[in-house]
Amino acid sequence: MKVLIAHNRYQQPGGEDTVFEREASLLAASGHHVRKLLISNDVIASKKLKLLTALRTVENPVGIAAMSRALEEFKPDLVHIHNFFPLFSPAVYKVCRHAGSAVVQTLHNYRTICAGALLLRNGRVCQLCVNGSPVWGLVHRCYRGSVVGSAAVSRMIAVHRKRRTWSTDVDKFIALSEFGRRIFIEAGFPEDRVEVKPNFIEDPGDPPDGKREGVLFVGRLAEEKGVKYLVEAAARYRFPLRVAGDGPDLAMLQSLAHSNVNFLGRLSPEAILTEMRRASVLAMPSLWYEGFPMVIVEAFASGTPVIASRLGSLAEIIENGVTGFHVSPGEVDNLGECIQRLLSDTDLARRLGRTARQTFINRYTPQSNLRQLESIYQRAMEIRRLHV
Repeated sequence: MKVLIAHNRYQQPGGEDTVFEREASLLAASGHHVRKLLISNDVIASKKLKLLTALRTVENPVGIAAMSRALEEFKPDLVHIHNFFPLFSPAVYKVCRHAGSAVVQTLHNYRTICAGALLLRNGRVCQLCVNGSPVWGLVHRCYRGSVVGSAAVSRMIAVHRKRRTWSTDVDKFIALSEFGRRIFIEAGFPEDRVEVKPNFIEDPGDPPDGKREGVLFVGRLAEEKGVKYLVEAAARYRFPLRVAGDGPDLAMLQSLAHSNVNFLGRLSPEAILTEMRRASVLAMPSLWYEGFPMVIVEAFASGTPVIASRLGSLAEIIENGVTGFHVSPGEVDNLGECIQRLLSDTDLARRLGRTARQTFINRYTPQSNLRQLESIYQRAMEIRRLHV
């Protein structure tokens, strides 16, 4: 199968970039003819380019031209798009359809239905635009607090909703959890075209039996991740906390932290794995509907239980009392008490960790993921053949 995999890189690397690279490598290693098409937001440097990009969110000629060239040169059976925003734009789907290629889109976030992409406003879950008007994104300045940016993204959502882009130009969508699938269907996406496929990593092997210690957080240091409540819990309950990552909230979090909190900065994948295997528990106190965080797969592979918010896909992926525990989002004492319980009961932590490791082997290995991905591709091509 000839597969063109397209991705618009963000200025700050994240989980979507990792998934893009891993899926491309997995497909190539299994014998598929794979070509990657990459564009990066690093080129949007000046104010003029930022304004021009905002005006082109509906149809961006930069992305359309790049996609058209790749389609003409490579002639893929299928195009798999990860992030289209903002340089590709949703207009590239129609370009692929006209070229005769099947189209698959991974729904890493909620950008197709929410200007802020997170379904989060003022620290709380917000679903106004799921089955309401995208104009709410402009009313509340959901794109980075910007009127211009929010107007541009809200317009993009509204125009492509009206054009029925998601119903006519995309053959299969990949949601990362059943929860995410339900949200997109509620927003009007065709139920029979949205399938669930989680993320994966290579098996790092059985974790060592050595002593574990402390709590680990891995991720972007931003409001939606709820790290503030974790740092406050560490101060109140005096447990050791290691924070791996960077982001806009770093200075604020450092000002709140006591000496028992160690900020590690952004780590390499190898260093993250080392920290995972060292930690007694991974904490994910998110405030938003996460997609499918790679750090959960990494924790499960490392035999590390996860304490996460009882919210969205996190409540689905982490089985309460089996692979970790659920806590109420934004509640410091609930989070702190749950962490203390796990840190004080090593037998419980080990039992949850063993189950987490087995869950990884059963569900999140490359072999399992490849079978799911190939099946989705085949069904997408069948749909495209029926609509040629």
